[in-house]
Amino acid sequence: MLSLPRSTYYYRPVPVSSETKALMDLIDRQYLDTPWYGSRQMTHELRRQGYQVNRKRVQRLMRRMGLQALAPGPHT
Repeated sequence: MLSLPRSTYYYRPVPVSSETKALMDLIDRQYLDTPWYGSRQMTHELRRQGYQVNRKRVQRLMRRMGLQALAPGPHT
């Protein structure tokens, strides 16, 4: 009737956990200090601060927040 799949109609997004919000806040603060950090350097910095994070998670969160390193990537 609505030309919408039933699963889409009943979908309820999962709220962001407090741990993820805290990690996003840390990434945002670090990005303001060092905007040339990409996901790899950001991961290393967070690990130096004592957080157990995966690079893919940092990549996903940076993409979600719209953050991107200012320096050109490799092979450019």
